[in-house]
Amino acid sequence: MTQIAIVLYPQFTALDFIGPYEVLRNLPDAEVRFVWHEPGPIVADSGVLVVGATHSFDETPSPDVVLVPGGPGFLATSKDQKVLEWLRAVRPGACWTSSVCTGSVVLAAAGLLDGLPATTHWAAMTALTAQGARAVSDERIVRALPDQDVVTAAGVSAGIDLALWLAEQIAGKARAEAIQLFIEYDPQPHIDSGHRSKASTRTVASSTLLMTRGIETPELLKAGMQLLWDRALVGVRARR
Repeated sequence: MTQIAIVLYPQFTALDFIGPYEVLRNLPDAEVRFVWHEPGPIVADSGVLVVGATHSFDETPSPDVVLVPGGPGFLATSKDQKVLEWLRAVRPGACWTSSVCTGSVVLAAAGLLDGLPATTHWAAMTALTAQGARAVSDERIVRALPDQDVVTAAGVSAGIDLALWLAEQIAGKARAEAIQLFIEYDPQPHIDSGHRSKASTRTVASSTLLMTRGIETPELLKAGMQLLWDRALVGVRARR
């Protein structure tokens, strides 16, 4: 059995984990767990969608695959010591530790990406760098090192690509291709601004405006500033 632990937290972005879930649940003998401090409902960043955590961290001490999605809640989650301790504890026994979008900042906050290449949403590259990773902006999937079991994906929809990559590593190319066809993942958008390098200045500005909805709340602003302060303080103390 392959146990897959997907971390949920308040204000996650739904597609970050729903896309990978649809892929990974089709692996042979897969058991998917949505994990958090305790089982129960967790509200997405939309404030409307609610998903239930099925297991606690304590109930999930040795998953085979770990996936951390992104979303505005990554700021607070990057300071959640229970989450960070669990990630550090399960990583050595996991076959793969992975992230989608700003989930990589959470991995970095746990110390799993120190000095290593990783990717995230294009708007969060600075946050990823601030947590000690080497941000890569031009790759959709980044494996930390050829012999590393940590892999990160770019923003939101890149989670599907990541999950298919993981499926191939775990169950082989034939199974991954079968899953790809099953979910009919054959993207052919009639527009082409899915990477910042392809987008106009106006599109980037509009997209940035979309992302700022809701993040101006005092709680999120405080969490973001505290995250940066903590990392800066570590650097100052290390130099001393």
